[in-house]
Amino acid sequence: MRRLTALPILCLLMPAGALACPDPPDHGAALDVLFEQVQRAETERDARLLNNEMWEIWADAPDAHAQDLLDEGMTRRASYDYDGAVAAFDALIDYCPDYAEGYNQRAFVNFIRQDYAAALPDLDRAVSLSPRHLGALTGQAMTLMALERPGEAALVLRRALDLNPWLTERHLLPMLEQAERDI
Repeated sequence: MRRLTALPILCLLMPAGALACPDPPDHGAALDVLFEQVQRAETERDARLLNNEMWEIWADAPDAHAQDLLDEGMTRRASYDYDGAVAAFDALIDYCPDYAEGYNQRAFVNFIRQDYAAALPDLDRAVSLSPRHLGALTGQAMTLMALERPGEAALVLRRALDLNPWLTERHLLPMLEQAERDI
């Protein structure tokens, strides 16, 4: 009997037609162009502008409801309401389990809270859904570093740098490689 009463309440909380998340937008062609351009960038500033365009693509949610959840989580994170941010990202992931940015953003909040064990599975999922997601890849590298797994961190960071050699995290690679040799 509880299921019958919960469904109308759920329907009131969700916008009309939002019971099933559509597939995430396919921005593969646009990302191909941006990755090609960042490889040829002559300055760090040029590369950053291209990277910002990539972030706009990754933050393009599948529909308006998903976008609202993403924006809510990011706003809450920016105002240090980490519990509220995680709740918004949880709702986004429940609604759109195939949208990588929900996992990436929840991982970022957990990374900020230094809950690296919670961040890593979300980053793994984000990368499995979007293998060229630089934020998720660098997040994985930073999380693996925090978990004192420098060899794995170096591998992931190299993968990210193959996509964008201008990433600010590039300066960490020599330290990770040294730690890798010291093991």
